[in-house]
Amino acid sequence: MVTVAAGRRPFTPRSLARPVVLLLLTALVLYPLLWMLGTSFKAPEEILNNISVLPEKWTPENYPDGWTHFDVAFGRYFLNSFMVAALTVVANCTSCLLAAYAFARLRFRLRGFWFAIMIGTLLLPSHVLIVPQFVMFRSFGWVGGPWPYLPLIVPHLLATDAFFVFLMVQFMRGIPRELDDAAKIDGCSPYSIFRYVVLPLSRPALVSTAIFSFIWTWNDFFRQLVYLSDLSKYTAPVALTLFIDSTGQSAVGPMFAMSVLSLAPVFLFFVAFQRLLVEGINTTGLKG
Repeated sequence: MVTVAAGRRPFTPRSLARPVVLLLLTALVLYPLLWMLGTSFKAPEEILNNISVLPEKWTPENYPDGWTHFDVAFGRYFLNSFMVAALTVVANCTSCLLAAYAFARLRFRLRGFWFAIMIGTLLLPSHVLIVPQFVMFRSFGWVGGPWPYLPLIVPHLLATDAFFVFLMVQFMRGIPRELDDAAKIDGCSPYSIFRYVVLPLSRPALVSTAIFSFIWTWNDFFRQLVYLSDLSKYTAPVALTLFIDSTGQSAVGPMFAMSVLSLAPVFLFFVAFQRLLVEGINTTGLKG
């Protein structure tokens, strides 16, 4: 007589199918990334002829060649990208948090109307706004100015990322209002309630905003290509396009090598804060 241990399901072909399908899907999703990593070690003549992940001949010279391929070291482009991404994170977290606090906890005239207008901006593609923004920033003297990163950073100081405002509003609505009432009884003003009650409890939403802001800004190509014209001011995504000439064949190996290095900051940032990211997205109310 066959017995099954308590807590264990009997082995069936159906129970084996699920992990097999998951492994196949994982391999399918990871193949482009692994192929790019393997291609960064391939010789140029092998890149277009070998679709295998592993190179036939390992060529680690792609990395030093890519790093010193231009007159400006590629590390300069990493620093430019990191500066833009870090300042954008600070600007987004500060401005979106203040805007979300106003929509979620304060009472003012036409609050619902302005919130609906803000949500409506989510429907606008960013490419629709790039022309009037470019004209406006050029009239300010920011385009081609001594510090051309102003058009990339200043808009984030005005809570223009409606998605992050909406994310924080939804999070703050889960914080019990009884905490606000208790703080008011203790004599707290709206600013004190924000400083000592709402801000400490909004850490998961802030971390989610910081992670998404960093990843999206680091990977942004279109806006940075529009506003940056000086070679030494380029960011990493824009600099990667310089490896391709009109024939589309030159310096492909170094380009893949620098592409792999460009993924490292995003990957490390995500791994370091993934627990808080999941917590911020999943939180629907105050815990504890």
